Amino acid sequence: MVEEITARAVAIPLRRSTRMSTRMLDERHFLLVEVRDTDGARGIGYSYAGTIGGRLLAAAVREVLAPVVLMGDAEDLPGLWRRMYQESLLIGRRGALLRAISAVDIALWDLRAKRCELPLARLLGGSGSRPLPAYASGGYYRPSDGHPADAIRAEITSARERGFRDHKIKVGGLTVAEDAERVAAAIEVIGGNGRLALDANNAYGTPAEALRALREFERAAGDSGLWWFEEPLSVEDVAGHAELVTASETPIATGEIHQTRWDFARLIHDRAADILQPDVGVVGGVSEYLRIAHTAETFDLPLAPHWHANLHAHLADAVPGTSTIEYFELADDVYNFETLVTERSRLQVRDGHIMLSERPGIGIELDEDAVTRYTLPDGSEREGALR
Repeated sequence: MVEEITARAVAIPLRRSTRMSTRMLDERHFLLVEVRDTDGARGIGYSYAGTIGGRLLAAAVREVLAPVVLMGDAEDLPGLWRRMYQESLLIGRRGALLRAISAVDIALWDLRAKRCELPLARLLGGSGSRPLPAYASGGYYRPSDGHPADAIRAEITSARERGFRDHKIKVGGLTVAEDAERVAAAIEVIGGNGRLALDANNAYGTPAEALRALREFERAAGDSGLWWFEEPLSVEDVAGHAELVTASETPIATGEIHQTRWDFARLIHDRAADILQPDVGVVGGVSEYLRIAHTAETFDLPLAPHWHANLHAHLADAVPGTSTIEYFELADDVYNFETLVTERSRLQVRDGHIMLSERPGIGIELDEDAVTRYTLPDGSEREGALR
């Protein structure tokens, strides 16, 4: 039985001014959830709240989800997921609520795997040992890095020195001509020995505007071409993404903000993506991610999951159809979740591949000093754990 649930909101500041096409990034908010069963075993889960909203997610766990999970059967993961989803019906079970559900579900899966003394990948049927292909994600806008094209050259050169062949950079934050110059600089460094994806973060207002930008980027990429063009339009514009799939030679990728199997069913039905990008911390946790991944497999749609490489490596190992994993170097100070994780339990990367550890569960161990340092003031240290 589930005896205790603790939810904490943390905010980790970025050291430098960083921007993507649609917002400034000053700090990252994460939700941390721990569940304990009556035998004393503990599971850890987490999700990303954004640049604000960590307290909201923690409150959702404490006030909405914990009451229906406490004293539930920790082995009944489908049942607990349904109860959480049903309880959130009247207050809008998308957005923050689904991210909170994701963190609780991840914690329950971590608990299950630890009780079985297995890494999550092996619990789900994977080998838990094969190297998993990853790409170096970045290309944000940082004025302190100097001329944008020179900054891209330096960043991709550094990633290639660490063994990465494949890369992704942001577009949409400058003029199309300026972003095209950055694309050309990236292609120059890659030198035909790797792939380049572009992430627009909803920068363009219409399919026609996005297509005009993409044509310029394709010209800048030359014969190398582009790996994919990610989230060019608002996530709600499924029809617009479908239009781009039809009109573009470059594959269209989306899905990082979409939630639950039903959102992805529409993307698949409307042929609105060539590549699906579910995020385990957004879609509803491991339970819902598995449903989405197996549905994508049915339709031969590849997955390139968004963020959270610590978790997606396990899922990629266990579920066919994952083409690559998004990876951020902690030292780059963009995706800074591993600031909260002990050094010994951080991801190991070799020659552009993620190496899974033999640690049970999802494999992470929280650095409690770091968690305490970044916990928001009205987090669970004041509310206390629910019992």
